[in-house]
Amino acid sequence: MDELNLMNETTQFIVIQLGDEQYGVDIKYIDNIVRMQHITRVPKVPEYLKGVINLRGEVIPVMSIRVKMDLPVDEITKNTRIIILKLEVHGIIGIIVDQVKEVVTLENEQIEKVSYDGKEDKINYIFGIGKYDGGLISLLDLNAVIMEREV
Repeated sequence: MDELNLMNETTQFIVIQLGDEQYGVDIKYIDNIVRMQHITRVPKVPEYLKGVINLRGEVIPVMSIRVKMDLPVDEITKNTRIIILKLEVHGIIGIIVDQVKEVVTLENEQIEKVSYDGKEDKINYIFGIGKYDGGLISLLDLNAVIMEREV
């Protein structure tokens, strides 16, 4: 019986837009989604760290995953959001996204794991591809996205 339940396990993802691409962020890591607001710059940090925001008295670092993933720099619009993530290892951090689209529920069999060969230099930010509604959603490995990159 337990094996049957395991087969039908589902995960909810928030679908975000970055440029022309759609990505899924596991909902269990999302603490809050807020409108774009003033980000206070912090000196001597990597370019992808945009600074900090004050959210209800808590100072939260904010990063541009566009810059981190070598995509064109963020264009701030009325749809731009900061997603506040709570990660076990990295604590609380905000990421800037172009738009938050919807919440999708994917069953395990709708998620195709992505495997890379070890010779690749680039850190891979995607752990799988979700098949949803006739389209594909790249599922972000948040710990890889957030991790400090050794230069």
